[in-house]
Amino acid sequence: MDALKVSEGKMVVYLHPSKTKVISESIKRELSSHLFKFSDTFDGVLLAYEVVEVPSKLAKILSGLDPYLAVRLKANLLLFAPKPDTFLEGKVVKIARESIHVVILGFSAAVITEEDIRDEFKFKIKNGQEIFRSTSQKRHVIKVGTMVRFLVKSFDEEILHVSGSLIPASTGSICWLSKNSEEASRNCRKQRESEGRREERSTGTVDGGALSDEYHVLKKPRKQKVHEGNTTKLDSGRAEMVVNQ
Repeated sequence: MDALKVSEGKMVVYLHPSKTKVISESIKRELSSHLFKFSDTFDGVLLAYEVVEVPSKLAKILSGLDPYLAVRLKANLLLFAPKPDTFLEGKVVKIARESIHVVILGFSAAVITEEDIRDEFKFKIKNGQEIFRSTSQKRHVIKVGTMVRFLVKSFDEEILHVSGSLIPASTGSICWLSKNSEEASRNCRKQRESEGRREERSTGTVDGGALSDEYHVLKKPRKQKVHEGNTTKLDSGRAEMVVNQ
């Protein structure tokens, strides 16, 4: 998924003096409070972290009524940072005539409105279930529970909401797109193999080697019949006329 990235960050965590008895647990608690929130510093939503190193056991004490300790550390961060014109994947949770609603990674919501659904998809109700079916590919169906791939139009960092689009041909049901891609690859391989066989037939081979333009295949001459009075003489290579004296 284009929106996921791993970043190594140098951070400063501020701890209250009462939390300094178990520094490692306090650091984890502080970092966990930023999970699933957008960070301007890292330009993304923090999904997971791993503390790699705390370079120093010393911390700077900040002045104030409640002096805090500034602890420097290094951590690997998993970030969710969708950008316009990149692709996302999610699960369809609701379908209406005017929109498709999707959940991404279980926490972020996306909506694809009618104007952003390409014309080949038509809304239908089948067996009491709302679906979008492709008019050109009957098996390409989007319904509740379908995993879809869509283009990002915009991302609201405050409420973690994505506006998406199904206009590009490379978007839609992930299952159908995957099968269609594999079928296209198989057809391409078959076409290349067929072209290779036609080329071999047009060139020809003798004892495993290609025939050159100067090589001529010799045909065995037909047997000819020559009548000699009451006798017929056959010769595969030539015919002689015998006359009785």
